[in-house]
Amino acid sequence: MKNTILTLIVFVILISGCISTKTPEPSINYSATIYPPPKSAETITRHYEMGYGGAKWKWDLKIPRSLYEYYKNRPRLPTKDYSIYITDPFDDQYIESLIKQFDEATAKKGYNEYEKVNFVIAFVQSLQYTPDIVTTGFDEYPRYPIETLVDHGGDCEDTSILTAALLNKMNYDVVLIELPKHMAVGILGGEGIYGAYYTENGKKYFYLETTGDGWKIGQIPDEYKDSTVKLYHLLPKAVLTHTWTGTRTRSILIDTMELTVIVENVGTAAAHNVKVYAAFDAGENYVYNPKESDAFNLDTGSKATITLHLDVPSNKHTRLLVRIISDKYLMDESHSDWFQT
Repeated sequence: MKNTILTLIVFVILISGCISTKTPEPSINYSATIYPPPKSAETITRHYEMGYGGAKWKWDLKIPRSLYEYYKNRPRLPTKDYSIYITDPFDDQYIESLIKQFDEATAKKGYNEYEKVNFVIAFVQSLQYTPDIVTTGFDEYPRYPIETLVDHGGDCEDTSILTAALLNKMNYDVVLIELPKHMAVGILGGEGIYGAYYTENGKKYFYLETTGDGWKIGQIPDEYKDSTVKLYHLLPKAVLTHTWTGTRTRSILIDTMELTVIVENVGTAAAHNVKVYAAFDAGENYVYNPKESDAFNLDTGSKATITLHLDVPSNKHTRLLVRIISDKYLMDESHSDWFQT
């Protein structure tokens, strides 16, 4: 009698939004990301000129090229709240350097706080207005303050981000104002301040227009006077992004998907109770075989690698869904192409 040898033939199939073979890792593995890169010896010098109060003002600002490239290469964060661009800490030294020059200039003229704010607005308004689609090829491309300073301008959200960054560092209470197809800044005002303002919790935030020329505190273009607005406070926030790879192992006995997800916190605050959820899409808001990781926290500038194992549903037209959740809120999501199991 001959012995019968049963050979199990194993097929490995790769699918993902970013497909590759991965060596299995622990369920949750953390690694710190160091931001920003070391300062380069090479600097970018920008010269600024503006007229205000009947005088001509000039400044120079030197910025390490590596810092500018760092911001240029940062992903455009998936949030409508642009305060995340303002609370990023790595440009503080250069924002403060510019503020120091403003302080010296306004002190020589004896300007009060009201005039000092208008002085800052005039500086930002002196920068060139450039639509994103022209300068970047994107319909929306919010710039970090360093980018706007080096690029010598931007569109309304870019100049609003820069204005808010400057005034925030000067210890003024400011908010970002979102209007239909426009963005501006609001500054907390009290007695003796007049013009257009928005009230929140008993506080009056006066409108600041950051584009065009000659607009002062409380002056608002006619087309925005009756607009519905949203106010965004400058609060550090967690912003989570992710990439993933999936390795499918199929045999007579098993059909599983090993999913390796890298979650990164590119925001300016720690993320708490983060979970990775994955499942196969069954359509109409139903799923097959969902799995969820244990909860973990993620500091700003850090990343975690999470590995999940999912049972692959048999003979289904489906796709993989991956969702990143923090404190029960959906922060980021992605999916593969549809495929047949």
